[in-house]
Amino acid sequence: MKSKTENADLGGSEFIDTNLAGAKFRDVNLANAEFVDVSLAGSRFEDVSLVGAVIRNVNCSEVSIEDANYEGMRIDGILVSELLRIYRSQA
Repeated sequence: MKSKTENADLGGSEFIDTNLAGAKFRDVNLANAEFVDVSLAGSRFEDVSLVGAVIRNVNCSEVSIEDANYEGMRIDGILVSELLRIYRSQA
């Protein structure tokens, strides 16, 4: 079933056992949203703000991050900007 929702306030909604495969989200506010047991395999994120987001227990196999601001970003407690600085200095 293909549907379109525009200019709607769905704040506080819960989607349980819901298929949103192939859905498109444009100019959407998902601030403070919670994603648990969600598949984003093959998804594409562009012009997205993840400021203050926590990503835990995630399979990042084959993930590509391009043209990103890494300031303050940590992976397993290690600053990504520092990792990249060290990597690039050895290249």
